[in-house]
Amino acid sequence: MSESPFSEVLRNATWSDHESAEDETYLKALMAGRLSPEAYGEMVAQHYFAYVALDTVSRALADDPVAGPFVFPELYREEALIRDLATIYGAGWRERIEPSRPTRTLVARIEQVADWPGGYIAHHYTRYMGDLSGGQFIRMELQKVYGYQPGGGVDFYRFDEVGSLPRFKGDYRARLDALPVDEAERQRIIRETKLAYQLNTEVLADLGRVARAELVA
Repeated sequence: MSESPFSEVLRNATWSDHESAEDETYLKALMAGRLSPEAYGEMVAQHYFAYVALDTVSRALADDPVAGPFVFPELYREEALIRDLATIYGAGWRERIEPSRPTRTLVARIEQVADWPGGYIAHHYTRYMGDLSGGQFIRMELQKVYGYQPGGGVDFYRFDEVGSLPRFKGDYRARLDALPVDEAERQRIIRETKLAYQLNTEVLADLGRVARAELVA
């Protein structure tokens, strides 16, 4: 059993993966205000497919003794993403979006680990803890760039039902530390979390084609 809290071990083991996920052409161009709302919508669309899959698994595992403490209906993102997509693309948004190849790979992996509570936690941690941390900075910058207000545009990054984000994240880490699993399972969760970061980074890297197409136009 590790002497350090598992949340700290997990964070340290995946820190380099986290940094590489942030260093991407698309996100840099987006934050600099160099991309159109439609190009921003490409990322929102990929989020939509990934979160529908993740939250579907979440609902299925609500009663699981290991995964259950990491099921938070107040975090579910589908409705917020629908508002954002409708704001960006209009009423016909469903006909405007499709999952990229990396997104299909990510979704397939989320569905593949649906019967493994530790795998669900790995993907949940990778996405939601990022959304509740760096995602808040992204929201503020995108509000400045595009002028979106609550009600659509950047609602994906708004977690009003959670309350205090620092308090929620502290509780989340405490739940990680209290996971009723042995060291072998913890290491397995760490490996899956690193894979989750990789798959999410590949989704973001693929969006670089959108950025390059606009930047050279």
